[in-house]
Amino acid sequence: MKRLTCVICVLCGCLLTAQSKIKLPQFFSDNMVLQQQSECNIWGWTDAGKTVSIRGSWDGKTYQAKADHNGRFEVKVLTPAAGGPYTVAFNDGDLLQLNNVMVGEVWICSGQSNMEMQMKGFKQQPVEGTTEELLRCKDSQLRLFTVKRHVSLTPVDDATGQWNEANTASVRDFSATAYYFGRALRQTLGVPVGLISTSFGGSACEAWMKADWLKAFPKVRQTITEADVKKLQQRCPTALYNGQLAPLVGYGMRGVIWYQGEDNVPRYDFYAPLLARMVEGWRTEWQQGPFPFYYCQIAPYDYSLIDWKDSQYLREQQMKAEALIPNSRMAVLMDAGLEYGIHPRKKRQAGERLALLALANTYDVKGLPEFARYKEVEFKGDTCVVSFDRSREWVYFENGTTSPNFQVAGNDRVFHPATKVWVSRNRVYVICDKVRQPAAVRYAFNDWVVGDLMHDGLPVSSFRTDNWEEKR
Repeated sequence: MKRLTCVICVLCGCLLTAQSKIKLPQFFSDNMVLQQQSECNIWGWTDAGKTVSIRGSWDGKTYQAKADHNGRFEVKVLTPAAGGPYTVAFNDGDLLQLNNVMVGEVWICSGQSNMEMQMKGFKQQPVEGTTEELLRCKDSQLRLFTVKRHVSLTPVDDATGQWNEANTASVRDFSATAYYFGRALRQTLGVPVGLISTSFGGSACEAWMKADWLKAFPKVRQTITEADVKKLQQRCPTALYNGQLAPLVGYGMRGVIWYQGEDNVPRYDFYAPLLARMVEGWRTEWQQGPFPFYYCQIAPYDYSLIDWKDSQYLREQQMKAEALIPNSRMAVLMDAGLEYGIHPRKKRQAGERLALLALANTYDVKGLPEFARYKEVEFKGDTCVVSFDRSREWVYFENGTTSPNFQVAGNDRVFHPATKVWVSRNRVYVICDKVRQPAAVRYAFNDWVVGDLMHDGLPVSSFRTDNWEEKR
């Protein structure tokens, strides 16, 4: 009996030892990418009070961290210039080693369904070019991690997912917009790239924010309960910050790409300051300073199909957000929408245009095209003269010498289709026979439209020259 008791005690001791082994968040694992030439935060859990040694094979330097009373440890590890594969070893008496670790450029990719939309598309909603891309997408230095959907009333400390090298299977199930962004960075920079996609279809901007950040917006629900989270899910304020972003906060990265806004169309009137506050909050939490934030303007779509309208005002708010968010730029998708579908098929355009912004503004790659932007209007008799900035190559119309997408109004604020539109250098001239004394001009200012005003191969955002209060 005594011998049996001893055996049981030994087995229990082994079980306790196994349970106390180092535990890491799932994004610290084999195949991960660490941000190059930076102090990367690495954290995990072990027994309270234990000392953990962390060693990266790129320089052999050992770092030590002591677990707090909750068993959590954290350390900053200096990373080298891009390269790999490496190993990262953890030792608290038991050894845990991560293999095939790369050092390169890391980006967080977030938003709602148009960021979440996988290369395989949604049911009966394909992504253009997927078949061809899956035949050539294998790249061992492009690494992909998708955070599983999760809503929560309170912040969680881990995210469910797995790092994978880019191959046919992993790319098929990964965000199409994010993949095309990462592929462009890989091809241009020639360094390993890690993409962490944390998105949720139908999510509201408010869901990606902490409660304190929302106090400045009285139209947003301020008191959140567990019942609210269960009922509203991805539209519940704070639910996705807590469930899908909080676990990642502090992971070393270069910047963020964002594709969201469709769910906020009915609440467009305060979207620009809301997005600005979200970005400010993320930057404060990450403690990396004003990291780059590049985002997609929502693409045109016939919102009457879902009994909504006026998405052009949300696009306008997104355009205004550039001025409110330091180190940010917007990718325009006026030519990449889908009239009958809120999920456009042209995800390559979305991803590559985000990459253009990152390559030009973060990585200082020269020679890339730029999105021209509405600057001002001057009224000369019956003619509206619209000018643009960021337009060194001058603007033009994609399908000829004129456009059907301009409207003009006088002081009566009644808009009529323009009857004559032409371009000279970086100016568009607009005349409407029904408006002899114009007071305002609008371009592509509708839910659904095929944008045709271009600059250097890229579309110009829809815009209006007036600030008249819209009729809702």
